[in-house]
Amino acid sequence: MRVESAVNTDDIAALARRYLPRIAYDFIDGGVDGEGGLDRNRRAFERYQLVPRYLVDVEKRTQTTRLFGRSYASPFGVSPMSIAGFFRPGADVMIARAAAALNVPYVMSSASCSSIEAAVAEAPENTWFQVYGTRNPKITLDLVKRATRLNVPVLVLTVDTPVIGKRERNIRNGFRRPMKMTPGVIMQGLSRPGWTWRYLRARGIPMMENWAPYAAPGADANAVADLYGSQTPAPGQTWDVLRLVRKAWAGPLVVKGILHHEDAQMCVDLGADGMLISNHGGRQLDAAPAPIDVLPRIADAVGHKAELLIDSGFRRGSDIAKALCLGAKAAFIGRPVMFAAAAAGETGVRKVLDIYRQELGLLMGQMGWADVDCAGPSNIVETRGRG
Repeated sequence: MRVESAVNTDDIAALARRYLPRIAYDFIDGGVDGEGGLDRNRRAFERYQLVPRYLVDVEKRTQTTRLFGRSYASPFGVSPMSIAGFFRPGADVMIARAAAALNVPYVMSSASCSSIEAAVAEAPENTWFQVYGTRNPKITLDLVKRATRLNVPVLVLTVDTPVIGKRERNIRNGFRRPMKMTPGVIMQGLSRPGWTWRYLRARGIPMMENWAPYAAPGADANAVADLYGSQTPAPGQTWDVLRLVRKAWAGPLVVKGILHHEDAQMCVDLGADGMLISNHGGRQLDAAPAPIDVLPRIADAVGHKAELLIDSGFRRGSDIAKALCLGAKAAFIGRPVMFAAAAAGETGVRKVLDIYRQELGLLMGQMGWADVDCAGPSNIVETRGRG
């Protein structure tokens, strides 16, 4: 199957599975511990059903959404994802271009392979930037300064990674620093010649270009990756990191990784303009609740004070619609976009984003929504207790 023939996000994942060696596919697809969080993220959507209204004129429908004073074509975007260039060289910039083509936001990770400068050059209106608190606050501040110089529309501070979770698939596959070419890894590469050819042509491990300026002069990709690993995560960080970033950043600031309504209130008190409610796609705390389940309580607490975004587990247009009904302004997509970029580059990313747009458009017609602002609590029911 070619990417143009993909019907849904499962088709996109299947294409990526056929293209990537297992060590790479599992890095994208995997969670932590027993991966209960991954399953919970998906099952949570099943607890909510959408209640349509009929005899409404839906011949003309618009998904136009305003986030932090800017208009986007749909109420979804792309979540930050690290080392996309490992799965396909140049993938970070490909995602930026695809997001701009469909006019949705793309949150570029500071742990990307391409630089924020390269992404903004291609998609200045659509590229947001994500940063972590680092062990050396000067690096965090310099990343913020770079975003300021580039007029990045929105800055995203991720706070849900005080330590790295136990990613068992990575451990079994040997996806760790330093990477070792074991016989098993070599055999995986030989079974996926298209990916392996691109990997070797790009000269192996890609450079984390956002971090290269903070390494020693002439540092290679491995040395830069080691620097990144020595600086993140920063388990000693506190609310002071939000205070530091808020003081340094004059534009809209989103805090990513919030799951508790009291933390959401604290973010607002310290000057955050929005939150990206997230459990890191099930890649950090395996016992964490699904973000869709905590969204209503956070919306009750701070929804009138901050713009609420959400990610983790969104695979259908109906998932996005449910989040809108429960108080989110937009949903952000991770794994399906990474799979699409790996399997088919920019064409793949455009395809998967268009799948979400088409599914949401059809659903709006079925729901009686002429625009996304029609979504609300009267359109959704929860049929079972939260587990």
